[in-house]
Amino acid sequence: MVWWFRGPIAGWKAACALVIVMVLTACGEAKAPTWTYAPVGSPGAGSESPQASTPHSEATGSHAPAASEAASVSEISIDAFDLGFKPASAVVDRAGTYPVTFKNTGAALHNITFADGTKIEARPGETAKGEVAVPEGGISFICDIPGHAQAGMKGAVSIAGATGAGGGNQGGDHGGPPPATAVQADPSAPPYTPFDATAPAALGGTAHDIDLVIQEKNITVAPGFVQAVWTFGGTVPGPIIRVHVGDTIRVHLKNPPTNKLSHSVDFHASQVAWNDEMTSIAPGEEKLYEWKADYAGVWMYHCGTAPALHHIANGMFGMVIVEPQEGWPKVDREFALVQSEWYLGPQAQPIDLDKASAGAPAPDFVVFNGVFNQYNDHPLEVPTGGRVRVFLLDVGPNIDSSFHIVGTIFDTVIKEGMRLTPDNPGHYGSQAVDLSPAQGAIIEFTTAEDGLYPIVTHAFNFVGRGALGLIQAGDGDPKN
Repeated sequence: MVWWFRGPIAGWKAACALVIVMVLTACGEAKAPTWTYAPVGSPGAGSESPQASTPHSEATGSHAPAASEAASVSEISIDAFDLGFKPASAVVDRAGTYPVTFKNTGAALHNITFADGTKIEARPGETAKGEVAVPEGGISFICDIPGHAQAGMKGAVSIAGATGAGGGNQGGDHGGPPPATAVQADPSAPPYTPFDATAPAALGGTAHDIDLVIQEKNITVAPGFVQAVWTFGGTVPGPIIRVHVGDTIRVHLKNPPTNKLSHSVDFHASQVAWNDEMTSIAPGEEKLYEWKADYAGVWMYHCGTAPALHHIANGMFGMVIVEPQEGWPKVDREFALVQSEWYLGPQAQPIDLDKASAGAPAPDFVVFNGVFNQYNDHPLEVPTGGRVRVFLLDVGPNIDSSFHIVGTIFDTVIKEGMRLTPDNPGHYGSQAVDLSPAQGAIIEFTTAEDGLYPIVTHAFNFVGRGALGLIQAGDGDPKN
């Protein structure tokens, strides 16, 4: 039986963003973005961004982006990438006229348009200069190319000691800001800890005792955003457990007395009564959850303590990989990717349950393995032409995944027990794998040449919220 999957394509570190730019700018009759909140003392509220002459551009080479933290400056230097500004907020000592240096490190044309109409434009790889008058209330800015501001290209210049004009992209390369949140990025937040996407080897033997310790802790889920999460084993997602069909798994679930909440665990790969192993344990308690791996596949586990939505959305989930008894053929690289969502609460507090409960979910971030854009910052390396296997899981809790790797075709897909194999009649392939929350899949592919292959969900409204990474084949450069 051939299993059909749906979904289209995405972009790469420059090309991926450029694809997004093209989609935003080429589809439909797009209007220039408007100023929703113009700063005090600046014209333009509720009207289209005013136009002004563009200063002469100077060609420059590429460079490293500036830091995103706001610092008091005598000259305003802003970099544009696809699709955002670095820094997205700048602070000046007092109101006055300041020189502006605008560098475009992206792959598309960008400009910086201030709320008073001052516009400075630069082509890819160029630098342009101008000046802007910063009033007492500060001044906001956008890229006024249609679609770019909505995708995250907005920011502000504020006066030291005053409340800034707000806005800006705090999300890192290619990611927009949180779409609608009162939570402000903290420039003093600790850096995130990358999650190793390498799939672990299967556990040896046929019986496994596993200690699964619940930890309630703060983690950085995106640059500048810290949440008080609940975890299995101290990470989001929790530890990846890999066994074979027929194995017996004995999980010793432990809730330390230093925790504040009751928790539980539900292994979707198990067949046990809900009111037996899955019951909650209070801080200071532990319990044994014993089950047998009867079916192969990629399975979710999660906390089921009420409200289960809150516990899952706050980080309590993980992946179980169950191999057939004979195992799978050897490949060159194996990765495990878990797609999930963050609904931001206040800094260093749990996620916002009201947001997560909305009938039309709008997560602030959609991520792979817990962190915004981490595999865009740290690409997953594979040998060119090598065989790659990805264990894939969508834990939601609310959003479907249309998993796609740009520049590849999946010749093997095992989704919820249904198989697509390279020897199928007609030689069909898969461009994307559609997963609802709590569904898993196994995909295999090869890379055709050295280069970068973006990892996305092809629901593009979520790519800018962190569902973006890179596969790097060889040295990543297709030209050498």
